[in-house]
Amino acid sequence: MKTIIFITFLTITTIASYGQVEENESMPIPKVESELTPVSYRLFPTQNMWTFLKLNTRNGLIWQVQFDIEDDNRFETYLNTLPLVDQEQEVNNRFTLYPTENTWTFILLDQKDGRTWQVQWSFEAENRGLINIE
Repeated sequence: MKTIIFITFLTITTIASYGQVEENESMPIPKVESELTPVSYRLFPTQNMWTFLKLNTRNGLIWQVQFDIEDDNRFETYLNTLPLVDQEQEVNNRFTLYPTENTWTFILLDQKDGRTWQVQWSFEAENRGLINIE
């Protein structure tokens, strides 16, 4: 009888605790296998469900990619138009992006030499771009 009561209690507490998530705690994004291997391009989700940032991990070029269920709302546009390294310095996974608490801002890191940039994405062209962090 004690065994049945213990198993019932354990089952109830497991189910109750499984569904609880802190209000301000965000769910981690699972790592995909491509993050473990050298790749030339990687997609980074933003806090906007329709928008991703596409990064050329070799040279630091970034595009804002928006998808939607309607054709006229899909687009891809540059955030920066000039590579951040010379072609002979390009190597897979050299650059990566880190999200910030600001929906519109990421930090771009050159993992080889440590340089950083503030990356701004936006629906308005004048608010998109990179700013060197010195």
